[in-house]
Amino acid sequence: MTRRAFYPGSFDPMTNGHLAVLEQAMRLFDEIVVAIGVHPGKKPLFSFEERAALIREATAGMESAAVVSVVAFEGLVVEAAREAGAVALIRGVRDGTDLDYEMQMAGMNGAMQPEIVTLFFPATPQTRPITATLVRQIAAMGGDVSRFVPAHVATAIRGKRSSQ
Repeated sequence: MTRRAFYPGSFDPMTNGHLAVLEQAMRLFDEIVVAIGVHPGKKPLFSFEERAALIREATAGMESAAVVSVVAFEGLVVEAAREAGAVALIRGVRDGTDLDYEMQMAGMNGAMQPEIVTLFFPATPQTRPITATLVRQIAAMGGDVSRFVPAHVATAIRGKRSSQ
């Protein structure tokens, strides 16, 4: 039986923190569906297609037997996970604030889809302070984000900023 997990987020952009969580999940599952939330009201730095390509490039060289795919979703995460055939939701946790929020979400998701469990993966010490929001803010102010994202993502961010 194939064990499939659903890893939702905006991934705008994919950070080293996202990759660290993904690497942990890949040790436990046969397939990971990286699910990019697409919300018409939001203006992301990268389009869905660009984010998907950056994620695929980031995961292409990872050594794992797990298969990683990238999809878009709208609406409830737990419904998208069910539709994808996932048995688990993957969530990264950096600190107590994240944990409090994620516990509430896990409780609600579990009430709606009790067959899908939520698994929390702790941030690594190196990636704990990284958030995609902070990466975007640093980049917008001309800062160097190369320590926080894969090299190809840093290049893509520089390209976006120079074209604006």
